[in-house]
Amino acid sequence: MKALMLQTERLYSTANDIPGSSRERLVALLNERLADCIDLQTQMKTAHWNVKGPGFIALHKLFDEINDTVVEYVDLIAERAVQLGGIAQGTARSVAQRSALDEYPIDIGEGQQHLQALSAALARFGARIRRAIGDADGLADPGTADLFTEVSRGIDKALWFVEAHLQAKGD
Repeated sequence: MKALMLQTERLYSTANDIPGSSRERLVALLNERLADCIDLQTQMKTAHWNVKGPGFIALHKLFDEINDTVVEYVDLIAERAVQLGGIAQGTARSVAQRSALDEYPIDIGEGQQHLQALSAALARFGARIRRAIGDADGLADPGTADLFTEVSRGIDKALWFVEAHLQAKGD
């Protein structure tokens, strides 16, 4: 399992039978992915607000639908951290410090530019979530691994929807 570069988390007591040392690492992992997920959500909303050009209404609606799904993932990840006795760290400052996603280019407007930027963000987030599945498995927490698996499937679907606008026959 890849070493987690995460801070030690303060835990509340719980009757959950996952050992405290594992729960600390799981909460730290969840907070890392929470930061990425909140960052992804704000990138989706930024694209939704600023998209221009042909296909505007379809992309405007698509970005908002994906945003709504990602908001659900934010809540799932944050609540899992708390279920394990941790503190969900979802403030803007915490997200800015922790997110592994690239900064979203705010100077773009055309639909294809937003599609490319969101495709890259979704792919990076999806890769990090898939690694988190293995990390959670390595910490003997099938519940967190299952949560990350659910998020992974949804992000892959969102990536498919975004990339379908970029792909042409024969690509």
